[in-house]
Amino acid sequence: MTNVSNVSIRNLRIELGANTIIDELDLDVNAGEFVVLLGPSGCGKSTLLHSIAGLIDVADGSIEIGGQDMTWADPKDRRIALVFQSYALYPTMSVERNLSFGLRINGTPKAEIDRRVTRASEMLQLGPLLKRKPAQLSGGQRQRVAIGRAIVREADVFLFDEPLSNLDAKLRTELRRELKQLHQRLGATMIYVTHDQVEAMTLATRMAVMRGGVIQQFGTPAEVYARPDNLFVATFLGSPAMNMLQGRLERSGETIRFRTPHLDLDVSRYPFRQMPASHDKALPCVLGIRPEDVRAAAAVASNGSGAAHSGKVSLVEPMGNHRVIWLDYHDAQIASIDQDKTPLAVGETCTFSLDSAHISLFDEASGARL
Repeated sequence: MTNVSNVSIRNLRIELGANTIIDELDLDVNAGEFVVLLGPSGCGKSTLLHSIAGLIDVADGSIEIGGQDMTWADPKDRRIALVFQSYALYPTMSVERNLSFGLRINGTPKAEIDRRVTRASEMLQLGPLLKRKPAQLSGGQRQRVAIGRAIVREADVFLFDEPLSNLDAKLRTELRRELKQLHQRLGATMIYVTHDQVEAMTLATRMAVMRGGVIQQFGTPAEVYARPDNLFVATFLGSPAMNMLQGRLERSGETIRFRTPHLDLDVSRYPFRQMPASHDKALPCVLGIRPEDVRAAAAVASNGSGAAHSGKVSLVEPMGNHRVIWLDYHDAQIASIDQDKTPLAVGETCTFSLDSAHISLFDEASGARL
């Protein structure tokens, strides 16, 4: 059976040439977790994964797998299995031979090889394909074989480097679901790299959002989405991205208001990490609100969740089960997700209200969550 190990990274520094890619990074992955490293291209997420695998030497810090220091261990001794974006299958070997190749090289007994190959092929529905060559398989089937080759190793930690990015949208959705179910069946520790926020949100037990080699936030998908730690995380997650309005916080006694020249919102009940000081008469800040928390309508009265405001419809995007309505609001673009198919057309003026219970406030200078 698959062993389960935690991964602990401390003060990790990775240098490529004269460039420091990652500096003083800490990360704790619990045994059995599915952790996703999410971020834009060049943010260091694949570099971090490859350092865990032992493919990149570290300049400083430590990497522990299952409580053992693996910082300088050879990749073959780290008890990891790695699945790449490219399938890297042997073209002249059948699926069965591809699955068993590593085990045969290591001298694993034939009965044990058969058991592991049978188990992996059943999990990934590869049984009917075992005699085929890679050229006879679709892209999704080839990636299943690559994942199966990792499973037969019965590793302590599975590492995935953007394994679905070469597949079309439908296949990505199918394999994403299969990976989630595979994790539930195996109970294995998995670390997965992607720049696709939908993959991250649907697969992760916890996700680390990275930028410039630094983890910006590490938490459950629900936590990161609802309470982003800074402006980068807030705008990187979500489609459409979180709406942003620049303004200032004004405090009068126990009342705190967010104000712009056109907006006045009572935010006294906002869960501030640190309450604005009474002497901060006008603290520059940014208010963020998700499109699903902006309610647009042809006519709506204030309902206690935020006063109604007016904007002109600039674009309506049909998305199947909902629409995205884009509003021009005093030189700002505000997106509203409309589930009710409100009868609105481009050019019309409509009202909208903000659900003040679901706002985020950020310091304008640092970008940090208030």
